[in-house]
Amino acid sequence: MSQQQVQFQIPKLTPVVKKLIIINVAVWVIGVLIIQQYFFEKDNLFLWFGLQPVTIFAKFWLWEFFTYMFLHSNSLFHVLFNMLMLWMLGSELEQRWGSRFFFIYYMVCGVGAGILYTLIMGVYYLITKNGVPLYSPVVGASGAVYGLFLAYGIIFADRLIYFFGIFPLKAKYFVMILGVIELLSLLSSGFSSEVANLAHLGGVIVGFLFLTFWVRNKGQRLRKKTNRHGRKLKLVVDNDKNSREPKYWN
Repeated sequence: MSQQQVQFQIPKLTPVVKKLIIINVAVWVIGVLIIQQYFFEKDNLFLWFGLQPVTIFAKFWLWEFFTYMFLHSNSLFHVLFNMLMLWMLGSELEQRWGSRFFFIYYMVCGVGAGILYTLIMGVYYLITKNGVPLYSPVVGASGAVYGLFLAYGIIFADRLIYFFGIFPLKAKYFVMILGVIELLSLLSSGFSSEVANLAHLGGVIVGFLFLTFWVRNKGQRLRKKTNRHGRKLKLVVDNDKNSREPKYWN
């Protein structure tokens, strides 16, 4: 059995993942459970720092694209699921990619999911004139986490994951099923659901676009580097054509 086909195991907690989990949990406990619940009469924390399309369009509160990722609802399951997936998926990806690239990818997926969600909500309002979804704050790291799901399904495509702890599935099929579930949930409930399925799909879409661009850009840089080295190599050989042995330089 190849390394890719080994059963999914809990990985070691990596540096960036550890810091992200600490920040998310601290914001949830101190900000949501204590400050929000006991010191604010309204959901001010969510209104100021959650992703609310109306405040983006009307007040240009652009920081919400970033801050909404570190807020979670009062539900323990919400923050627990996201942090558990961040740990299990993110730690392996960080070990594979390195901390710097992993952090960039995570933030791009989260922020990108928020931007995509806001733009689609804006288009939806222009078409339907229904402004209710514009006022509903979106909170949670799910957009970024679903980006991690996509990357995990690509990199560890043949690794076995036990769906519901019972059914063995390769990671690539597991991610496909998650995507289909999110799409069907969005189509069935629209934008009236308390779960921001559109933001989840946004994380998948942005993650796919980012990885595609990164691979192409890396390939182009590699080809340019190879071509430059090839030209230099040819010039050196031509200049030393009268010597018995040509000299090669990297």
